[in-house]
Amino acid sequence: MRFMVLVKANKDSEAGILPTDKQIVEMGKFNEELMKAGVLLAGEGLHASSKGARIRFTPGAKPTVTDGPFAETKELLAGFWMVQMKSREDVIEWFKRCPPDVGEIEIRQVFDSADFDPVITSEEGRATMAAEEEFRKRAKKGA
Repeated sequence: MRFMVLVKANKDSEAGILPTDKQIVEMGKFNEELMKAGVLLAGEGLHASSKGARIRFTPGAKPTVTDGPFAETKELLAGFWMVQMKSREDVIEWFKRCPPDVGEIEIRQVFDSADFDPVITSEEGRATMAAEEEFRKRAKKGA
């Protein structure tokens, strides 16, 4: 199963304050452990929301673009990891070892194509899901 581990933003990350050298070293060690275990698929930090934008979609209307920064820090992200592990409990155990300076993280399971099988009723839907699977395979190979 794939999981996305989301790093919540805080006032420092939103102010664009970079981690210290010590924090970078500690995080590097943690990431190295994830890599050596073969469970890390991706992981990155994100710039402050002041450098971002949001697009809101409303049926029947044009999309609305709002430039950052965004007011509610508690709703923002500062980074992420994408990992592949056997269970949510495994992810929790691994990330309990994360350097504490990261603050707060959220763990969410990523949908797999098979999760949508109960709602796919058309040939077009099956073809779309097959194309999505092929895309993921190509993306994983870097094609």
